[in-house]
Amino acid sequence: MSDERQIEVLEEESAGEKTEVLHLPARLPANSRAAAAQRLEERPEKPAVGVFYEAPHLMTHPHGWRLRRHYKRKNLHRSNLRYALAEKIGTQWTLMPLAVISLAVVIVLTSVLVGVAGLVSATEERFGQQVVTLADILPKDNLKMYDASGDLIYQMTSEGLQTTVPLSQISIHLQHAEIAIEDQNFWNNPGYDITGIVRAALDDLTHGRIVSGGSTITQQLIKNAIVGNKDTIIRKLQEIILAPQVTRYYTKQQILSMYLNTVYYGEQAYGAEAAAFTYFGLKDTPTKKAAAQLDIAQSAMLAGIPSSPIARDPFINWPAAFQRAKDVLHQMRIQGYINAQQERAAIVEMQQPNFLHRGVVKNSPDAPHFINYALSELAQVLHVKVPQLARSGLSVHTTLDLALQKQVFNIAKQQIQKMAAHHMSDAAVVVMDPHTGAIRTLIGNIHPNDPNTGQFDVATQGYRQPGSAFKPFIYATAFAQGISPGMPVYDGPLTIQMCCGLPPYTPHNYDMSYHGLITYRYALQNSFNIPAVKLLMQVGVDKALKTAETMGITNYVGTPNYTMVLGTLGVHLLDMTAAYAVFDNDGVRVPPHAVNTVTDSQGHLIYRFVPQGKRVISRQVAFVVTNVLSDNNNRTYEFGKCSALYLYSNTQQQCYAGNPGVVRPAAAKTGTSENFMDNWTVGYTPDTVVGVWVGNDDNSPMLNVIGVDGAGPIWHDTMLLVEKGKPVKQFPAPPPGVVKKTVSYQGLTTTDWYIVHNGE
Repeated sequence: MSDERQIEVLEEESAGEKTEVLHLPARLPANSRAAAAQRLEERPEKPAVGVFYEAPHLMTHPHGWRLRRHYKRKNLHRSNLRYALAEKIGTQWTLMPLAVISLAVVIVLTSVLVGVAGLVSATEERFGQQVVTLADILPKDNLKMYDASGDLIYQMTSEGLQTTVPLSQISIHLQHAEIAIEDQNFWNNPGYDITGIVRAALDDLTHGRIVSGGSTITQQLIKNAIVGNKDTIIRKLQEIILAPQVTRYYTKQQILSMYLNTVYYGEQAYGAEAAAFTYFGLKDTPTKKAAAQLDIAQSAMLAGIPSSPIARDPFINWPAAFQRAKDVLHQMRIQGYINAQQERAAIVEMQQPNFLHRGVVKNSPDAPHFINYALSELAQVLHVKVPQLARSGLSVHTTLDLALQKQVFNIAKQQIQKMAAHHMSDAAVVVMDPHTGAIRTLIGNIHPNDPNTGQFDVATQGYRQPGSAFKPFIYATAFAQGISPGMPVYDGPLTIQMCCGLPPYTPHNYDMSYHGLITYRYALQNSFNIPAVKLLMQVGVDKALKTAETMGITNYVGTPNYTMVLGTLGVHLLDMTAAYAVFDNDGVRVPPHAVNTVTDSQGHLIYRFVPQGKRVISRQVAFVVTNVLSDNNNRTYEFGKCSALYLYSNTQQQCYAGNPGVVRPAAAKTGTSENFMDNWTVGYTPDTVVGVWVGNDDNSPMLNVIGVDGAGPIWHDTMLLVEKGKPVKQFPAPPPGVVKKTVSYQGLTTTDWYIVHNGE
């Protein structure tokens, strides 16, 4: 029965029926307290303990299964914990290193990429401009010097031999050989060749020695010209970075040309031209350069050298060089440049005894002092030091007349041999063009091969006393002040009181006699000392010295005083010759020079000498001095009418017999220093000036040799040699401002030139 109603069943037998009577509870308001209390009574009561239920109680699990299940679950939980712990530890020890390694790889790769990017940027920033100007920064050719006729007289090889030639003038066999052994994909690669590096490594491993290199020709060019040859990974990477840029800027032909003209072939030979000469003695012909004459065998030999110039130098290590050459030939054959027959023929040629022929640079032995002077002059012009000229790539065309130099050298040598009994052992000679300053001949001494004295250049380095050859500078100063060569002067005893505690100075003439009243012309032509000292006292030491300096005596040793009129200052022969050239050039000084033009290896003009004369004395003074020094009659007293100062063409005997032959006008002055230590003769014709010194290297005195006997014959023969075949030319006519006057003084009447106007 439900809790909502109560049912009572009453059996009423009287009616014989069951009657169900429904007693409904009283309905209370839902929210009333009574209803709430009534609802509390409606909760079912908890069954009493021990109440028996009629449903059957069957044992579905064996006894103790709950305990066993408890322990099983406990053990399973414990096992699961242990497995989880083991899996956790295993995962940590397995994945953690992988994670660390992966992180490290990422870091390393990132660092490498950053480093490479930085290296690329730094390399381009540092060397980018050099790539653009690669052709200009390549090692330059060695300096070459030529005489006035264009003949090679000197190569400066202190830093190697190199001559740049066009690619068309380099043997095609050498081109093929270099490409075959160094860079077989040269024509196609971007400047580097990764497959070539791998192939080279495999070849080297296969042969057990270095057979081919991994660097391309472009990389080697970059190494030699830009990044240097340090054996580092950085340098190799820089080559690879720059190689594509070089390939973009230059054609393959240009790259190959630059490489073949500068690569080092050992034996101080740079480039194909120098190597062809050094190893095989090949020389240029009118139609072919030496490099163009190389055959297959010679090309293979040369191509094998650059990878190891010392180890594979055929002069030093023939077996290694020969083996390398065979490797080159093999590569040329398998790459199709030559066939097997040509390969065998080349190997046979290499084994011939005369295959190698060493070429030796032979600089001209006839002009060593001129060459040194020209180098010094060039260094001053270019504002560099002489050693820096070695690989300047310059071609220097000089003023030297080599044929004349040789002949003058022989003239001087013969005179020295002739005068050996007089203890005269050396000579120096300078031949100049007075109008341009060009030095045609410069002989510093006649012992160029002497290891002790041969290198010393008396003409440009030695300070020697010129004796009476210095007098024309004093006379020129006096003539400029209005003194005429026809004016009289008394040649007699003279004593000069010196200052500064010096003893009195008493000059004497060479002949130790006095000549009374004479003209200055006569005094100068016969080298009388006393009239010259009187003249110096009149014009002043400072003014006379200034005249000498402005005319070209730029360096001297000694103290200028009254004795300098006797030539006591030590001067250079070249300076004296250049100063006399002023008299010959109407008073205009053109500095002496040995270098005419300078060009670079491409033929571009770098320097050209342009004569720029400067007037240092007037035309009138130059004329008067020349007129006096060319007056052979007035020097007859001291030298005779057929002395070496007189340019006659016949023999001296014929001259004295009245048959001098062709006579060329010439002005000259001799000089002899004290104790016969130095002899000088300096003089000129209208187009040539020659200065000669003779003496001894150790300054020891000669035996009674004066200028006309020692230096004079060399001067005479040199002048005739220079003038040979030329028409006879007279000195210029008197310029305006010079007039002839006749003067009488104490019974001496003379007619001579007077300067009434100094002119320019």
